[in-house]
Amino acid sequence: MHNHSPGDAVKSKSFFYRLKANLLYWFRLTNKPIVRLYHGYGNREQLYIFGHVLSLSPLPRRKFSGNIFTNAFALLRLFMVRPSSAAKVQLEWNGDTMEAICADDGFFRFEWKPTVILPPGWHPVEVKLLDTKRPDAVGKGLIFIPDEYHFACISDIDDTFLISHSANLPKRLHVLFTENAHSRQPFDGVVKHYQLLGDAADGKPNPFFYVSSSEWNLYDYIVEFINKNELPQGIYLLGQIKQFSEILRTGQNKHSTKFMRIVRILHAFPHQPFVLLGDDSQMDPDIYSSVIEHFPGAIKAVYLRHIHKKNKTEVQKKVDKINAAGIPCCYFEHSRDAIEHSKKIGLITTDSA
Repeated sequence: MHNHSPGDAVKSKSFFYRLKANLLYWFRLTNKPIVRLYHGYGNREQLYIFGHVLSLSPLPRRKFSGNIFTNAFALLRLFMVRPSSAAKVQLEWNGDTMEAICADDGFFRFEWKPTVILPPGWHPVEVKLLDTKRPDAVGKGLIFIPDEYHFACISDIDDTFLISHSANLPKRLHVLFTENAHSRQPFDGVVKHYQLLGDAADGKPNPFFYVSSSEWNLYDYIVEFINKNELPQGIYLLGQIKQFSEILRTGQNKHSTKFMRIVRILHAFPHQPFVLLGDDSQMDPDIYSSVIEHFPGAIKAVYLRHIHKKNKTEVQKKVDKINAAGIPCCYFEHSRDAIEHSKKIGLITTDSA
């Protein structure tokens, strides 16, 4: 028979608590509730902001090493998440208070009508977690109000400007696991094309919406890549967040949800002309054709990068159909051809190019 002092349980708990804390720190993880707020968008009538509440999430990456093992571990960490389902969050905006409850995957969304008309540009916003145990869990983000006198761009990410091998899962995973946001490469000339599309003659930038089947786990990764390569800042609409057990299915979200995300953008800006940018590795030609069919007059031009040989014949038929409908569609292999096309149809002025 063993006699235990009352302090044994406390010591044991303290030991395991410290062990857990040390392991989390070593893995660069935190089990403190986090409100991840992404860039939102809006107009004079409606504003939209969204994010996740996570009870386990990776800490931001501090160094970008060329070491394969470091990169692989950093990628794995992005999927070490635990969503907080049914968590309640609160948004305060110009004296108004709104609440939302997270879905099963921790996702929340606010949609509201502003009482004050906002000027075009970026506007700060905060969302806090309504949890008495974690009163300091606050997410900070920005809402973008475009100038409706300019066109906006909706761009895919993987294999549109970021070399990703999306149509080949082993190759995609190899690049994700062995490279990082600083070592990954954009296609030659694509940065210049996007910068020219983003520049307006009067100095007001044309907005970019980055819509992808890549999951929200890769948000910081994608933002870091875009910042590093000086691509236009924008709003991101990604695929459903995945947990660690689903990592081998990265990028395999339903493409129908991508169509719906584009539809939401077009509904939000009914008077704004749009330029669509994608590639032929997956479903972009079909999705963009459907967008054109459902929103006649909303699309100003379409750009499709050719990277997948076996898709070329079928995609060319869709390109011909889009052009026949009176919408300029450029199916190209190199971004210099896309730039020339943009100059030809007046998206890029000769002065800015």
